[in-house]
Amino acid sequence: MSKHERSEAGFRPASRVASIGVSEILQIGQRAGAMKRTGRPVIVLGAGEPDFDTPDNVKQAAWRAIQAGDTKYTNLDGSPAMKDAVRHKFRTENGLDFAANEVTVSTGAKQVLFNAFMATLDPGDEVIIPAPYWTSYIDIVRICGGVPVTVEGRAENGFRITAEQLDAAITPRTCWVLLNSPSNPSGAAYGEEHYRPLLDLLLDRPHVWLMADDIYEHIVYDGFRFVTPVALEPRLRERALTINGVSKAYAMTGWRIGYAAGPADLIKAMAVVQSQATSNPTSISQAAAIEALTGTQDFIPERRDSFRARRDLVVSGLNAIDGIECRMPEGAFYAFASCAGLLGGKTPDGDVIGSDRDFANYLLEKAEVAVVPGSAFGLSPFFRISYATSQGELEEALRRISAACVEIAV
Repeated sequence: MSKHERSEAGFRPASRVASIGVSEILQIGQRAGAMKRTGRPVIVLGAGEPDFDTPDNVKQAAWRAIQAGDTKYTNLDGSPAMKDAVRHKFRTENGLDFAANEVTVSTGAKQVLFNAFMATLDPGDEVIIPAPYWTSYIDIVRICGGVPVTVEGRAENGFRITAEQLDAAITPRTCWVLLNSPSNPSGAAYGEEHYRPLLDLLLDRPHVWLMADDIYEHIVYDGFRFVTPVALEPRLRERALTINGVSKAYAMTGWRIGYAAGPADLIKAMAVVQSQATSNPTSISQAAAIEALTGTQDFIPERRDSFRARRDLVVSGLNAIDGIECRMPEGAFYAFASCAGLLGGKTPDGDVIGSDRDFANYLLEKAEVAVVPGSAFGLSPFFRISYATSQGELEEALRRISAACVEIAV
């Protein structure tokens, strides 16, 4: 369509975004927010955001940077000091040594993902993504011209995919395999015994690259030992990108700093993309992130213990409700529960609960609790609860959910 035809017909979005909408998580949050503004006491359990504040030492580092006048442009994909902090993190926590030209810093881990896919995907290239998945993975791949190929992580396998499933999904067009551990939305995590068969398979598929999203690395429970794939299998280093950020462990969602390490040629291509988008991440946020990565880590175990207590509360509370089943997640701060036992039931108003989306809508209207249906994450019939909120709110939400479920005639 020509520019003249566009003006004649009114606005028409580009085809690469025409079929993509705003994240359903954000839509649910907006709907819940509108209900709250009318006076309804909605409890929102949809956001993937810690309720803790950014640590004081991190905030003070940002303030010192402002006072020192560190408010100018930095190197486009991270200042030398910021890259050194990332290198320090990978070296001390993961046993991985990277050079400065193998590190990139962006405006959030989401931009790292976008840069990587934009820099590597040609139209029709495939990206294998286990389901359930973080909603943005699919849409970012599509915007970048790729084809998302989902592989179901079955509940009976802890929402993890197997080497057999991965092998069946790989084609000559496969460019990337994206693994997120611990996972949003399921909280499932891959230990060494789960990763090993997948990595052995990838060693024999030299055209396939590996992307590891480790954003929930520090939020694991019950002695689970986190490991990042490249540390486990160094032979994949030259075709792997390891992604992380400060948003979750350091409660810095609004500071917008993500980072990654990988082969220098890939990092260079990603910098080209970033140079034409945002250029450097905010200098003040970089100063804060440097302190987060290199300063005291003493608060992390305490916050992790708090999340674990909430996890136990939520999972036990959900499993006490007839028709709902929820596995115990290894990490992150989400519970991913099945509502299969309630499908086909009728609400007091006579509506049939035909899907997890119907169930989520029912909870929002009847119980005034906002959750996210599993269909938004590519796997039904489940729903996700974020327990990154106060214990009091979680207890009240569970009471409301239980009361609402009792009224469904199955």
